[in-house]
Amino acid sequence: MTSTIRLTTAQALVRFLSRQFTERDGERQRLIGATWGIFGHGNVAGIGQALVEYGDEMPFHQGRNEQAMVHAAVGYARQSGRLSTHAVTTSIGPGATNLVTGAALATINHLPVLLLPGDTFATRPADPVLQQLEVPYAGDVSVNDCLRPVSKYFDRITRPEALIPAALAAMRVLTDPAGTGAVTLALPQDVQAEAYEWPEEFFAERVWGVRRQAPDPRELAAAARAVREARRPLIVAGGGVHHSAAEEALRDLADATGIPVASTQAGKGSLRFDHPADVGGIGHTGTATADELARTADLVIGVGTRYSDFTTASGTLFETPDVRFLNLNVTAFDGHKMAGTPLVADARVGLEALTGALEGWRVPPAYVAEYTEDKARWERRVDAAYATDEPDVRPTQLQVLGLLDGIVTDTDVIINAAGSLPGDLHKLWRTRSPRQYHVEYGYSCMGYEIPASIGVALAAPDRQVWALVGDGTYLMMPTEIVTAVQENIPVKVVILQNHGYASIGGLSESVGGERFGTAYRFREPDGTYTGAPLPVDLAANAASLGMRVIRAGTVADLRDALAEARAADGPTCVYAETETADTVSPPPPAQAWWDVPVAETADRPSAIKARKEYDRHVSARRRHL
Repeated sequence: MTSTIRLTTAQALVRFLSRQFTERDGERQRLIGATWGIFGHGNVAGIGQALVEYGDEMPFHQGRNEQAMVHAAVGYARQSGRLSTHAVTTSIGPGATNLVTGAALATINHLPVLLLPGDTFATRPADPVLQQLEVPYAGDVSVNDCLRPVSKYFDRITRPEALIPAALAAMRVLTDPAGTGAVTLALPQDVQAEAYEWPEEFFAERVWGVRRQAPDPRELAAAARAVREARRPLIVAGGGVHHSAAEEALRDLADATGIPVASTQAGKGSLRFDHPADVGGIGHTGTATADELARTADLVIGVGTRYSDFTTASGTLFETPDVRFLNLNVTAFDGHKMAGTPLVADARVGLEALTGALEGWRVPPAYVAEYTEDKARWERRVDAAYATDEPDVRPTQLQVLGLLDGIVTDTDVIINAAGSLPGDLHKLWRTRSPRQYHVEYGYSCMGYEIPASIGVALAAPDRQVWALVGDGTYLMMPTEIVTAVQENIPVKVVILQNHGYASIGGLSESVGGERFGTAYRFREPDGTYTGAPLPVDLAANAASLGMRVIRAGTVADLRDALAEARAADGPTCVYAETETADTVSPPPPAQAWWDVPVAETADRPSAIKARKEYDRHVSARRRHL
């Protein structure tokens, strides 16, 4: 007879989660490293009580915003190589719906996170309950159904015994290299508190192997043939390189063949910036070196990339008439994109196999000489952008990056997600190690940086973690500063104040929107926003949340402030007002186009001019078939 143990559903879930592990390449670690929570009705008496009951088995972190808790869990999962993640529990109603943005970010970026929102009563003793959404045509719908389209797995646990198959399915998806993302188990509050006789086997330690799928021999042969026939191949390294820990395998392929390697935002750092084959970021925010190689490539080898519109310059970047694509990806869905030859496999295993199949083959020496010279030319542009010859003036955003570049080591982590910083970082940042560059650009979610930095710091407590945020992003979600202070997590937050949405303001101007609604300024009587900047003091705000703040007024001040922050053993903020004039150390312009449709009819000259420019660019778009 199977022995059982009587626990509530919530207690059983917490105990189960504490005993799940992953293993890849002989390395074992906890799958659910901790649980984040904000308590209200719907989870305080269930999951909340269970976390108290099993506090010695499941670490807990107190959050301030539900979306931010997901971002922290995602940051932890990415830094952990997707082998470990966190769970997030919320109350019903607004606590649950606040998870949607974070869940979408996790799923788009193929990063695992477990969501445990409270739900309305399964037994419906009172209907409606507080915060319940009533749906006249369906009695079994709640706000948690908003999480279905942004989850890779969703289940509502309406009976205690239903948790057993649901929990196992959730772990399967969280550890699936091709299918991972946000996983949601909606938990009705009465079911959380209901007791059940659970089989003890449910709580046995369970190890989930993270598979490395080998390539099909026929696909491998076709891939090797495509490379051998190419004269100007180009590798596009995506996030899958990092997820698979395939950086060394990629380096071996580049060393053996001389094929240059460009990177997407998610793939940057796949090679060190000073590796001879690394040509930097690709696409709209890419380097001139990488984008020119893309325009003339006859074979594009995508490794772990999903070919976003920034990477392909909205279908205008790869110009060679007979260009072909070879896609090494763990998912067949991405492997077949761009009408490419698929090589469906784990990135590391696939790269190792391809290197073996190409033994003795190299690109022409003239091709290597060409991109080597172009790479050196681009590095001189980076030096010029970073230059700080005048120490007593207000710094530009690029000079902030240059000063950071001068003090970080291989182990530092740079985090960003939105604004103009992702473009500058993708073009200019000199990535020194695989986990240093952490820019979330699958969803480009404002407010991601500060909570994600906490997750990264929890995953890698021996690293210095920098969250780079503009004023617009900071105002979206500064609240997790309180969490960093509460738990003394020594993240470094760098706030760049330019009094508005600089990135979207520039985009607005380029498409005829005349920067409308993008500046933080007083409104004039005529409705325009041309007055003085608002008297908003973000440094004082960060200090009011408990963080130590260092103000930097000049380049020299900023150099000292960054060094002081890096040496600090607690959470520290560096605040700098940046120079925004385009004539002061302007960044290199976009090296490729990005499609943002412009008004087809308009009376204002700016929009008419922008439409003509749009029509010129869109005429170059093509579908690769």
